[in-house]
Amino acid sequence: MHDVEQELLQMGEMVIVAIDRSIAALKNGDKTEAERIIADDARINRRRWEIENQCIQLFATQQPVAGDLREIVSFMDLITNLERMADHAKGIAKIVIMHDQQPLLKPLIDIPRMAEKASEMIRKSLIAFITQDVAAARCIIEMDSEVDAFFQQIFRELLTFMMEDPKTITRAIYLIWVSHNLERIADRTTNICERIVFLVTGENIGE
Repeated sequence: MHDVEQELLQMGEMVIVAIDRSIAALKNGDKTEAERIIADDARINRRRWEIENQCIQLFATQQPVAGDLREIVSFMDLITNLERMADHAKGIAKIVIMHDQQPLLKPLIDIPRMAEKASEMIRKSLIAFITQDVAAARCIIEMDSEVDAFFQQIFRELLTFMMEDPKTITRAIYLIWVSHNLERIADRTTNICERIVFLVTGENIGE
């Protein structure tokens, strides 16, 4: 099980790097880097399937029951959520390409902060899963409201730009899409934390 945990942590770091790179590409209007991020997503997908195959091997060779069985099923759920987060990072890279090196509508302030918070949630949630720390998982779930607040603030600000000057609509929408991808990453992290609570306590807090 230890080997699978290490693979999980490595996959999580790959996702965080993809998020960081996508925001940097957005800041710099770097289409070439955006294309690399999209291509590199295949590496994260492969890692997901490698871990899933390891879990299947554990099913086949160890015939786990009770807590061990729930933990292996949880591993498979986590890697699915991580793979989806990587898709959102890839989505940001695609927006960079769509932006086509036009000047950003406004300096990026809240979007990088939002990305940092989402990445912090990912890293902490994986540690909480491995340590089965329910208290930490609950705290991370509360952090999702901070990401939501960033999203609402960004949306309102960009809506003002669009109302004042319709020529800004396309570039404003691109930034809204970026922030929405980050908001979804935080939601996926919340899913992981809800899984931790269920794994340890049997309590379903995701309803």
